[in-house]
Amino acid sequence: MAYSTRVASPATALAAALIAAALFSTSAAEARRSARICSATASAQLAACRNEVADDYAIARAICLNRPEEEGSGCLAGARSEKKEAGEECRDQREARGELCDLLGEERYDPDFDPANFDSDFSQLSQPNPWFPLTIGHSWQYAGANETVEIEVLDETKQIEGVTCIVLRDRALEGGEVAEDTDDWVAQRKDGTVVYCGEISQNFELFAGDAPAVPELVDTDGSWKAGRDGALPGTLFPGAPVVGEVYRQEWSPGDAEDAARVLSVSYSFGSDAALDEFVPQALAELLCTANDCVVTSEFTPVEPDALERKYYAPGIGLFLEVGVESGDTVQLVDCSFDGRCAMLPVP
Repeated sequence: MAYSTRVASPATALAAALIAAALFSTSAAEARRSARICSATASAQLAACRNEVADDYAIARAICLNRPEEEGSGCLAGARSEKKEAGEECRDQREARGELCDLLGEERYDPDFDPANFDSDFSQLSQPNPWFPLTIGHSWQYAGANETVEIEVLDETKQIEGVTCIVLRDRALEGGEVAEDTDDWVAQRKDGTVVYCGEISQNFELFAGDAPAVPELVDTDGSWKAGRDGALPGTLFPGAPVVGEVYRQEWSPGDAEDAARVLSVSYSFGSDAALDEFVPQALAELLCTANDCVVTSEFTPVEPDALERKYYAPGIGLFLEVGVESGDTVQLVDCSFDGRCAMLPVP
């Protein structure tokens, strides 16, 4: 049998070289993207935000066009202004997500959610978290300038992807009326870390002219659940907090993106002037007697300007929230399980 050798023409060789170069370029680009997953995710969310702004503007325009002619021009001008502001917020969110990527790194967010690493019996936790107690029946009440907040650990659990989560009822009231009614689903790792598994949040409003004046359910914004629509659990509070540690508390793109940084694990009033700002001295001195309070900074790229400091006391849990820009506070005014709550100062 005779064999022949064919020599590729210059054109064929050139085509093969171009194909090889294109394949190499594609694989190199994919490698670069895979090495910057966090930033790529933030860029995708920017595109989603811009699309949402365009949709909202189109709906607002339709509403304006249906208004009486004398109202139409003003309505359209307002819609254009809102569109511009929303576009600027998309850019601010992208910048905030980029800053969070700088803190956390570019790796894929992939938290451990193996049921074997979690407690399933909340009456016998392996390592109770002193700064975030999850004892069934415990309740807390907080007061701020315009609202009160009531939190209770219910004797209810919810299985999420095989992990047992206890239910926390969280209700915010304004003027005595319910403004938000939320069930938080919270799990605890055997190392003491408290993990956020999701929430169903119902938001209510009162409308002038309604009779009777009863709060109406207007949306469930902010609701999410680990494993649903790509959402992933986060760390509500570490089992062993370390100063400088940064962690995601939840991850459901566009809905729930809270993150936190540990500022101090040995706070007491007078130990740090910056952390003392807006803190009621009597409150801190009552609960932080052994330089063992933890302070965190909590933020979310969804609302880049909403920065809060939160203060946690061992045996009590959260006792103060401070709006860093506004100075507004929400502080503990009562609890059902600790004698110190009878001595809490009035805000």
